[in-house]
Amino acid sequence: MIEIKTSPLTDGEFNRGVFATEDIRKGQLFHVAPVIPYPNVEHILIEETALADYVFEYGINHSAIVLGYGMLFNHSYEPNATYDIKFETHTFEYYAYKDIKAGEEILINYNGDVDDREPLWFMKEEKEEKE
Repeated sequence: MIEIKTSPLTDGEFNRGVFATEDIRKGQLFHVAPVIPYPNVEHILIEETALADYVFEYGINHSAIVLGYGMLFNHSYEPNATYDIKFETHTFEYYAYKDIKAGEEILINYNGDVDDREPLWFMKEEKEEKE
């Protein structure tokens, strides 16, 4: 149903994204990704690695590394997919927010809410570096 391919939205060494291999209907669950949660006090260690840009907030006191294809969805402020965090099963469930056609890249809003237009953490960091 989904596969990893080169994304036209990113550049650099790891310009990957998740793409639909078949049509996915609005509301359809298309991926369940297990997570590895860890306490936020340990995040300072993760910040020193390449994983720093790939972790998600996971409740109040934890962050999580999302496995499966969960780390590879690219961001959009107009996403075609969304996710729900299922703490009881320690998974992220990915759903089509809109109909997604075969071959289309699947995009999520990194802010967690499809309507959240807040600048992303790395955009804030870039702005601060320029000032």
